[in-house]
Amino acid sequence: MEVFPLLLVLSIWWSRTWDSANADSIIHIGAIFDESAKKDDEVFRTAVGDLNQNEEILQTEKITFSVTFVDGNNPFQAVQEACELMNQGILALVSSIGCTSAGSLQSLADAMHIPHLFIQRSTAGTPRSGCGLTRSNRNDDYTLSVRPPVYLNDVILRVVTEYAWQKFIIFYDSEYDIRGIQEFLDRVSQQGMDVALQKVENNINKMITTLFDTMRIEELNRYRDTLRRAILVMNPATAKSFITEVVETNLVAFDCHWIIINEEINDVDVQELVRRSIGRLTIIRQTFPVPQNISQRCFRGNHRISSTLCDPKDPFAQNMEISNLYIYDTVLLLANAFHKKLEDRKWHSMASLSCIRKNSKPWQGGRSMLETIKKGGVNGLTGELEFGENGGNPNVHFEILGTNYGEELGRGVRKLGCWNPVTGLNGSLTDKKLENNMRGVVLRVVTVLEEPFVMVSENVLGKPKKYQGFSIDVLDALSNYLGFNYEIYVAPDHKYGSPQEDGTWNGLVGELVFKRADIGISALTITPDRENVVDFTTRYMDYSVGVLLRRAEKTVDMFACLAPFDLSLWACIAGTVLLVGLLVYLLNWLNPPRLQMGSMTSTTLYNSMWFVYGSFVQQGGEVPYTTLATRMMMGAWWLFALIVISSYTANLAAFLTITRIESSIQSLQDLSKQTDIPYGTVLDSAVYEHVRMKGLNPFERDSMYSQMWRMINRSNGSENNVLESQAGIQKVKYGNYAFVWDAAVLEYVAINDPDCSFYTIGNTVADRGYGIALQHGSPYRDVFSQRILELQQNGDMDILKHKWWPKNGQCDLYSSVDTKQKGGALDIKSFAGVFCILAAGIVLSCFIAMLETWWNKRKGSRVPSKEAPSLPNETTISERRNAWPLRPCLKLGGNTWRSQASGHGLHQSSQLGRPLDDP
Repeated sequence: MEVFPLLLVLSIWWSRTWDSANADSIIHIGAIFDESAKKDDEVFRTAVGDLNQNEEILQTEKITFSVTFVDGNNPFQAVQEACELMNQGILALVSSIGCTSAGSLQSLADAMHIPHLFIQRSTAGTPRSGCGLTRSNRNDDYTLSVRPPVYLNDVILRVVTEYAWQKFIIFYDSEYDIRGIQEFLDRVSQQGMDVALQKVENNINKMITTLFDTMRIEELNRYRDTLRRAILVMNPATAKSFITEVVETNLVAFDCHWIIINEEINDVDVQELVRRSIGRLTIIRQTFPVPQNISQRCFRGNHRISSTLCDPKDPFAQNMEISNLYIYDTVLLLANAFHKKLEDRKWHSMASLSCIRKNSKPWQGGRSMLETIKKGGVNGLTGELEFGENGGNPNVHFEILGTNYGEELGRGVRKLGCWNPVTGLNGSLTDKKLENNMRGVVLRVVTVLEEPFVMVSENVLGKPKKYQGFSIDVLDALSNYLGFNYEIYVAPDHKYGSPQEDGTWNGLVGELVFKRADIGISALTITPDRENVVDFTTRYMDYSVGVLLRRAEKTVDMFACLAPFDLSLWACIAGTVLLVGLLVYLLNWLNPPRLQMGSMTSTTLYNSMWFVYGSFVQQGGEVPYTTLATRMMMGAWWLFALIVISSYTANLAAFLTITRIESSIQSLQDLSKQTDIPYGTVLDSAVYEHVRMKGLNPFERDSMYSQMWRMINRSNGSENNVLESQAGIQKVKYGNYAFVWDAAVLEYVAINDPDCSFYTIGNTVADRGYGIALQHGSPYRDVFSQRILELQQNGDMDILKHKWWPKNGQCDLYSSVDTKQKGGALDIKSFAGVFCILAAGIVLSCFIAMLETWWNKRKGSRVPSKEAPSLPNETTISERRNAWPLRPCLKLGGNTWRSQASGHGLHQSSQLGRPLDDP
C-alpha cells in the first residue's frame, strides 16, 4: 500500500484521538475520501467545526467523525474501511471517491441500512462520466448522490446545435472515460454531424512534434481545417498546456472556435484559458448562486460559514474544487437532519455493525434516518441541496462564457447564457463569422514586385517603402472599407512560391505557410497546388497566358515615293513611255500631218518622246498631231496615264499612312509552330508549371502545349527561361526572343513602352484568376471575398483596371507594326526620295547646260576651209517673208521646200540639196 503523506497520517491520528475523547457523543459520522482528496478532508473538518460552534442547530450536541483514505481504484479497500467505520457505530457515511469504488459502497450501505451520501469525484479535475449506479424504487436503496447527474451530453449537444456546427473534433485527456460522451456521439451521428475523436497524451509537446514529423503539408492543412471547430473535454491544467502548444506551433488560426466543457473550471482558470487562446473560445462550467449582498455571502439562514470558504478573495476559496463545496453542504444537510430527529424525539441510537458476520443484522434506525435526510434540504455553498425520489440531486446550473473572434491574446470574456435541466438554454448562441469591422487589426502583407500590380512608388532612405499598383489599389479599397491597417514587405527570394523537394514552399506562399505573413498579394494566380497550402479569396481579375514580342522595325526608305509601285511596274511604265513616243513618231512619219498656219512644231523623235512624257505627268502641251491614227493612239495613252496616276496617288497616300509590314506570329499556335524565335518564361513559375502539365499530359488534344514545352524545356529549362519577369522583358527588347507570361503584365508593359516597340498575343479565354492569398483557415477570407464581389458589382473594380490598363493608350497592343494608334504628320523621311530625284534632275540639267555651252562655242569657233553653197540667210528670208505671201510649199525644179513656223530657216525635203532660188 502506498505510504500516505505525513500530513495525512497526522490528521488520521488526530481524528481518531479526538473521537475517543468524545466517545459519549450521540452523533458520529464516517467519511471515506480518495487518497488524493486532501482538500475534501480539510473542508469536511472545517464544516464539522463550523456546525459544532453553531448552537442553534445541534444545541448542546456535537458532531464527531472518523475519516479514512482509500485508493479510489481499489473497491475492496473501500469496503474494508467502510466496515471498520460501521463497526465503530455511525449514523451516516460520507464518501468522496470515484465510480470504481462507489458501486461497492452502495451495495454495502444497502445491506447495512446505513445512509450513504456519495459525492462523485473525478481524477485531477477531469470532467465526470456517469457512474452508472443501479437505482431502484425499492426501500433498500440507501445511497444518495449529492452531486447532480452528469449533464455534459445534454449541454454540449444544445450548444453545438445552436452554433450550427456540422464538423468538429473532440479532444479528451488520458484520464477521461470516453464512454461518458457515448450518448452524445450517438445523437450527433443521427443528426449527420461529422465528429472526430483524439486523445491528448500527457506529453503534449511530443504529441505535437509527432504530428509534424509524420504528416505532409497537405495533411497538416487538412488537420488545421479540422481544428477550426473543436471541443475540449479535459481538466483545466491539460487544456491550458494543449492550447499553448497548438497556438505556438500555428496549428490554429484566428477564426478557430473552441469549446471547453468542464464542471471544474474556476475564475482563475477562465482568465488563463482566454489569455492563452486565439480565435473564439466558449467555456461551459457549473456555476452556483452567490448572494448579491456581500455581507450575507457567509450566511446561510442561521448558519455562518467560515470566511476561508465563502470569501471570493480568499486564496483557499479560489482554488476549491466542486467536490469540496458539496462536502460542506453534505455535512450541513446531515446536521439539519440530526436536528430534525432530535426535535421529533425519534432518535435511534448508533449500533456497532459487523460486516464480517454472516447473520449480522442491519441498523434498525437506518430507514428513518434516510427518510429524514431525503426530506430535508439546505441552502449552502452549492445552492439548494435536496434529493428527489430517485435519490439524486436535481439542482444544477451551467454557465456559458465566451469571447469574440480575434487574434489578440487576453481578450475579454462575457456571459453568453446559462443552462439547467428544467428550462434548458437561456440565451442566444450564434457562431457569427468575422464582422466587417476590423478596426485596430494590423495585417502583415507579403508581396512580389510585378508591374503594374505592385511597384515601389517611393523609396526614401531611412523610411518604409511606399508601394503602388493595381493590387495595392485593391488592398487599399479593402482596408478603407473594413478598417484594418497593414504592413507590407517583399518576399525575401522575390518569388511567388513553389514546392521544394522536402515538401516545403518558398517565396510568397512559403511566407504564408510558415505564418510569417497574414496575407499575400501581387500578380498571384490561383492554382490547385497553392490552394492545398493556403486560402484564396475570390478572383479579382481574370488571368490568361500571353506572349510579348518585339515589333518589326521600320526601315528608313528614301525612295518611299516609289514604293506604291513595284520596280517591275516602274520599268514597264518607263518602257511604255518610250514605246508610245516611238509609235507616235512612226505614225507621223508614215502619214505626215498637215500643220496649221503658224505651227512651229516638228515631228522629230525627240519631240514625240517629250510630248508623250508631258502628257503622262499631266503637264499638257500643244497637240501638233492631226491624223486620226495619232489621235487614237494619244487618246488611249491619256486614259492609261489617268488610271496609272490615280492609282499611284491613292496607293501613295495609303502607304505613307501605315507601313504594310506584318509579323507572321499572331497567336500561340503560330508561336508554337515556329522555331526561328526562341521563347520561354520564368523558371518554376505558375506559367512554367501550367505549360509543363499541359505539355506532358498525354490526353491533351491540342499539340500546341507539347510543342511549347519542348522549346521551354531546352537544356532542362536553363536555355530559354529567365529567373525574373523583368529579365524576360529586357531580353525581348534587345534580342530575338518571345516572353511567355501573364497577359495583364505584358499588356501593361506594351502600353507604357515609350518606343512602342512591343506587341502582345494571347488566349482570349480566362481559365484562372488573380486572388489574394491568406493563411490556411484565415478568418479574413470570406470577408475579403464578399467585399471584392461588391467592388466588381458596383463597377469600382473596372475603374481601378482602367487606371492601369487604359483603353486609349499611346501604343497599339495587338499590332505587330511599329506605329502608334494616333496618326501623325508625315516626316521628311517619307519624301526624301522626291527631293533626291529633284536634286538629281537639277544636277543633270546643269551638267547638260554646261555641255551644250561648250559644244556651241566649239562649233562656233570652227572656220570652214571651202565656201559652201550659200543658203538664204535669216535676213534675206525674213525680208522675203515680209515681201511675199507665205506659201505652205514651193516646188522648183522638182525640189520641195517647207517653211518653219519658227522662222529660223527652211529645210529641204529633197535629196538633191539644191537651195531655193530667189524669184
